[in-house]
Amino acid sequence: MLESHLLERIERKKAQLDAMRPLPIAVVNRLREQILVEWIYNSNAIEGSTVTLQETRLILETGLTIGGKTLREHFEVINHRDAIEYVEKIVADQEKLTPFHVRQIHKLVLSQIDDASAGNYRVTQVQIAGAQYVPPEAWEVPAQMTEWGKWLMGAKKSTHPVILAALAHHRLVKIHPFVDGNGRIARLVMNLILMQNGYPPTVILRTDRQSYYRVLSLADDGKDKSLINFVGKAVERSLTLYLNASKKQTGKPNKDIEWIPLAQAAYGTPYSQEYLSLLARMGRIEAVKQGRNWVTTRDAVRNYMRSLSKKKTK
Repeated sequence: MLESHLLERIERKKAQLDAMRPLPIAVVNRLREQILVEWIYNSNAIEGSTVTLQETRLILETGLTIGGKTLREHFEVINHRDAIEYVEKIVADQEKLTPFHVRQIHKLVLSQIDDASAGNYRVTQVQIAGAQYVPPEAWEVPAQMTEWGKWLMGAKKSTHPVILAALAHHRLVKIHPFVDGNGRIARLVMNLILMQNGYPPTVILRTDRQSYYRVLSLADDGKDKSLINFVGKAVERSLTLYLNASKKQTGKPNKDIEWIPLAQAAYGTPYSQEYLSLLARMGRIEAVKQGRNWVTTRDAVRNYMRSLSKKKTK
């Protein structure tokens, strides 16, 4: 279900990263600090938090509240950090992920925000804002979470980790086991599964919020391919970040592997900027987002063209 070009790149980059392990401590610490801030900021922003990236960093570094921001938003930052540290401990201890862990993660995320609900399944019916899908009745949640845990244990034996993380994320959101915090919990669980399989944490960007909700909605209707590839592209972005941060730079990089705007990459090729944008969104060429804009490399476009030529000769 992962687009073939995307799957090949993920596998190649994962192998490259594994070959570089163990990474230097300084590199690991720098990457963790960067990912931690971006993960917390983007996950909270997707849910409506107005705390900026720099304010998130300041709260984490100093523990101070930010003027003009609510106490809830302050705790959303602190709690998310605590939940990530718990996720890291589960990974380090090689524990099997169960519904119990999901509840513990929720307890940390909602601490001092809604202590009565923190760590407890909902006991009332809920609606997902802007979605046609209606979650199961509250009395069905415990049994469905037990089934989710059994499915996870069975699926991990035969399912690619990226696909497993995407599907586990969606199934959790679909059950909607808690009154609040379901999106944050699902993204934490998604990363827990990825990290258990040796992948770096993956950040779903705030700027991709509408696309994220769209692919979740498609998955609600049984069309989960778009969600899987959406998560796959986010995983590739994290792998690229880790590889770039870990490689020794002994000279100026080759122009063919420089990240450049799509308009620049399209020059001298049969493709328009718009077509390259479509290929980037579909995961067919290697591309990452910088802000709201896609960038790629000349090498990535050439590799895509070579793959088409190979298909024609078969």
